[in-house]
Amino acid sequence: MVFSSLTFLFAFLPITLILYYLVPKKAKNVVILVSGLLFYAWGEPIYVLVMILSTFIDYTAGRIIDKYDDRPKIRTVCLLVSLIMNIGLLGTFKYLGFIIESLNAWFGLAIPNPNLPLPIGISFFTFQSMSYTIDLYRRNIKVQKNAASFMAFVTLFPQIVAGPIVRYEDIQNEIDERTITEKMVGDGISRFIVGLGKKVLIANNIGLLWTEVKALDYGSLSAVTAWLGILAFTFQIYFDFSGYSDMAIGLGKMMGFTFPENFNYPYMSHSVSEFWRRWHITLGDWFKSYIYFPLGGSRRGLPRTIINLLIVWTITGIWHGASWNFMMWGAYFGILIVIERLFLGKVLEKIPAFFSWLYTFVMVIFGWVRFDAVAPGTVDFGDMFSQVWTFIAAMFGGNGVFLDNTAMNYVVNYGIIFAICIFGSSDVLKTVTEYIRKKAPDWVQYGFPVVDTVIMLASVAYLSTSNYNPFLYFNF
Repeated sequence: MVFSSLTFLFAFLPITLILYYLVPKKAKNVVILVSGLLFYAWGEPIYVLVMILSTFIDYTAGRIIDKYDDRPKIRTVCLLVSLIMNIGLLGTFKYLGFIIESLNAWFGLAIPNPNLPLPIGISFFTFQSMSYTIDLYRRNIKVQKNAASFMAFVTLFPQIVAGPIVRYEDIQNEIDERTITEKMVGDGISRFIVGLGKKVLIANNIGLLWTEVKALDYGSLSAVTAWLGILAFTFQIYFDFSGYSDMAIGLGKMMGFTFPENFNYPYMSHSVSEFWRRWHITLGDWFKSYIYFPLGGSRRGLPRTIINLLIVWTITGIWHGASWNFMMWGAYFGILIVIERLFLGKVLEKIPAFFSWLYTFVMVIFGWVRFDAVAPGTVDFGDMFSQVWTFIAAMFGGNGVFLDNTAMNYVVNYGIIFAICIFGSSDVLKTVTEYIRKKAPDWVQYGFPVVDTVIMLASVAYLSTSNYNPFLYFNF
């Protein structure tokens, strides 16, 4: 069930923050815990029990791992219980229906599909909770003995449903003892507003174009229409997810937490490998820490490194969704990264920067075609591949039409928002802002709160008048 979290957020957030600031320090984690559960339960009143179960088992496993520090077998059993439970929940709710539908299609079976709704953000909170037991097993962190504090870590409001993935190691010092300063609150408010504007004013508006193009017959798209459509999604997914990450990071600052960054201008990358060091950083770090490095990373020679990379990228694709297109998407990037590791990376370092950037951006765009240009519910691999191929063919004029009236209308109607997307996905604004903060006189810097106020008012106005407000990563 996807819910309009922003509408609820605006009603819920002020009350939560006021209560959070008023209660004694020892009670602040309780406020986080209760607010997180209420926020999640508002959208998933039944499946909040799934999150509570996951949290309880990981907390209990952690206590036992700590208590029996000198009993390797007991510690290993507790870790396995945690992993099996979390992966089992993820597999049941996210992949069971897809597996059944695939088996039915392949073998002509009639296994009933339970059609379980996907709990919002289950891929995020299970990974977050698992990181605690794994790091505790490795003795990288200290055990959290306070149950409320541990549950507060898992239910951290509001990154609970869409990231960034906050590992316990990231905030282990802040979960029990943190200081809230005026600067942190001010920076947090500004960061939250920027994220809100990215999500509401940019992602939603450019996303309308992709929604329209995706509804058209791919076999009749002009080349320009196809390119405009997938470029729209390219910017939509960036501003949607990075916007929500900014909002979560900003709210964390307001509560005294320093959450890890999740995006670093990925569309400025000069290789696919660099792109994935800048995109969804916390997820990439999670896979490196808990899958790639345990497999041996790049320490066992080139052939094993290639195998490890392909394993990680196959799992990355599966993590994003129960559909063949996500698996193909993960394999696609895995192959590109392997090719860069073999020889292309050195070539990209030597050629002019513009061409290495262009190569990377185009490869990423083709990746997004595999990611989202597939009709929901497509189970058959052949149908999925056909849809992707038809769309890519349209991008290269395969339908015999380069430019039509539909494309011209899109250029006229969405030209300004495209310009904003291009500007906003670069670090130009960040560079200018940092220069102004360091060099400009005080009266110029007074403009920052004014800009924040304008963005906030415009976002609220949009939310009150528009029914189009998807959150892409709520599906994961």
